[in-house]
Amino acid sequence: MRTLIAAALLCCVAAAPSMAQAPAASCKASATEKKLAGAAQTSFMKKCETDAKASCDKQAADKKLAGAAKASFTKKCVSDSVGA
Repeated sequence: MRTLIAAALLCCVAAAPSMAQAPAASCKASATEKKLAGAAQTSFMKKCETDAKASCDKQAADKKLAGAAKASFTKKCVSDSVGA
């Protein structure tokens, strides 16, 4: 019984940091907020998407994802970050 309680407590503690993080604004929202247009918007969006891809790849590696699971996770993560 103690082992079960300890395992449940450990799961809650491990999940707490990820639940505490506020979602970041999407690239599209940031570009609109900065009132970017034309070449400046294109450049900003390209860099933001590249940064999002790198971050999502790191998250996938941290979760030890591979193959189709990694591709699916990364695609959704980048899409959410970019705001497409």
